[in-house]
Amino acid sequence: MKKNLNKLEQNLGFKINNLDLYINAITHKSADKINNYEKLEFLGDRVLGLCISKKLLEIFPNEKEGILDKKLASLVNKNKCFEIGNFLELDKIIKIGNLRLKKQIIEKKIISDSCEALIGAIYLDKGFDFVEKFILKIWNKHINDKNITIIDAKTKLQEHSLKKFKILPIYKFISDTGPKHKPNFKVAVKLKDTSFIEAEGSSKKIAQQAAAAKLLKLLDSKNEI
Repeated sequence: MKKNLNKLEQNLGFKINNLDLYINAITHKSADKINNYEKLEFLGDRVLGLCISKKLLEIFPNEKEGILDKKLASLVNKNKCFEIGNFLELDKIIKIGNLRLKKQIIEKKIISDSCEALIGAIYLDKGFDFVEKFILKIWNKHINDKNITIIDAKTKLQEHSLKKFKILPIYKFISDTGPKHKPNFKVAVKLKDTSFIEAEGSSKKIAQQAAAAKLLKLLDSKNEI
């Protein structure tokens, strides 16, 4: 474990004070049912969300809440924490008790969870200002990634439908016309409390996006979203 901690300290780039915190942060419950990363993961998830939310508000002061929420989700989800965990080489450090797991590649969720636990450990060991600087440094290129700003109409309509009705929007294929080199697809979409709204496009996906956009515009005009 001492070797693992030395490697972790090197990857983190700072001197560890409370060793027990970091030991727990890189210990899976299969290795220790009591002293493992689960509680630190719970804490780290909240600390990460707070730090990234605060930074997004600074960078995008005029952005709508829905867009900020989408940006936040893309920066603190399990895939992103897995990516950061790999950068910190947690797969070479995490303590696993299950011998069968040791012989395999450590699964994505374990690396992601341990990454969040480390944030919790850093917070308890160094305080909020320190962990905030650490997070912003290591997440910097991801925060500045412009691709996270995109929210397509189909996704937005789906989120609205799930939130309001707990069901997905209903899409209906209507027709496929035109020559092969220039096809024209017509589809329609509806929610539980709307009629079908039709739209066209050069592919089914494009037509669905167009239909979703039209329905969103209609809902917006009625102040329903």
